[in-house]
Amino acid sequence: MCFIQHILWSLKEDGKAAIVVPTGFITAQSGIEKTVRQTIVDKHWLKGVISMPSNIFANTGTNVSVLFIDKSNQDGKIMLIDASKLGEKRKEGKNQKTVLRPDEVMKIEDTFINQDVIEDFSVSVTYEQIAEKNYSLSAGQYFEVRIEFVELSQEAFEQRMTAYADRLGKLFAEGKSLEDEIKQRLGELKYED
Repeated sequence: MCFIQHILWSLKEDGKAAIVVPTGFITAQSGIEKTVRQTIVDKHWLKGVISMPSNIFANTGTNVSVLFIDKSNQDGKIMLIDASKLGEKRKEGKNQKTVLRPDEVMKIEDTFINQDVIEDFSVSVTYEQIAEKNYSLSAGQYFEVRIEFVELSQEAFEQRMTAYADRLGKLFAEGKSLEDEIKQRLGELKYED
């Protein structure tokens, strides 16, 4: 956190920066992380946040986000992008890495630059909206929740409920079978000197 604070206070009046942070930073509900976010928002220094896919760096599994600071964005909108579902997994040596395809990189760049709002991918918010959401910088917090209603006849409803009950019964039976097998194997363990 000291590094982030150093960057923020070292910037000129109209300075800009991009900082890679652990994704937990953008949603922490207390501590220095929240205080830093609150300062960035209250001082109107935020330009946007992009939440990256997991394993974007080959040597760490930490989920990261990119925080874009722009001290001149006083009246602007903030672009929040959830790119966490993009990319393809690749094995590099002993590590698994997520690699963004060129078209995905272009999508992220174009969305951010053009301030495009794309359902379940990006959202444009104000400083006030962020403050209302307890200073969360996670795009998912601002996506519109959609509920799809499907009309069913009583017969169709009962068929679905029967199918769900059958599936649940099979899962419970499978769970019980696994539980019994674990108990049996535990009973077979012996201490040898």
